[in-house]
Amino acid sequence: MASAREPLIEIELNPREERFYDRLRASVVVPRMGVGSSLADLLLLLPDLAVLLFRLARDPRVPIGAKLIAGLGVGYVLSPIELLPEVILGPIGLIDDLLVVGTALSRLLKSVHPDVVRFHWAGQGDALDAIHRVTEWTDEQVTSRLPEVLRRVVRG
Repeated sequence: MASAREPLIEIELNPREERFYDRLRASVVVPRMGVGSSLADLLLLLPDLAVLLFRLARDPRVPIGAKLIAGLGVGYVLSPIELLPEVILGPIGLIDDLLVVGTALSRLLKSVHPDVVRFHWAGQGDALDAIHRVTEWTDEQVTSRLPEVLRRVVRG
């Protein structure tokens, strides 16, 4: 993450310049996330997080390496080829998308100023808080549950 000593970037968005997704998003109310957010709460953030990745990939202030990571994350979400296909598994199929998007955003935060991330956020609340909750969940799944699942698969 960027250090707290970096200068604050102030960005004001003219109402006329409001983006289509932002207007659409304003009409959808998502429950506010609290401590111990459920998987359903996190999955409701997926469209906002994917749009955030897309916008960051197009921002000239984002380094090329971070743009590549953002592009790969968006590409995975849009790809019909996935580990857990939504067509077969329904909402459960979004879990792999959430893992990829959370990982991509975690990597992006290391090279992009937090104010740039906040500028592109269309969701409710603070972008960094939402990203933190998703990456915290992602880390928990990968470090605690994935090894056990892999052991079960290998054992047959």
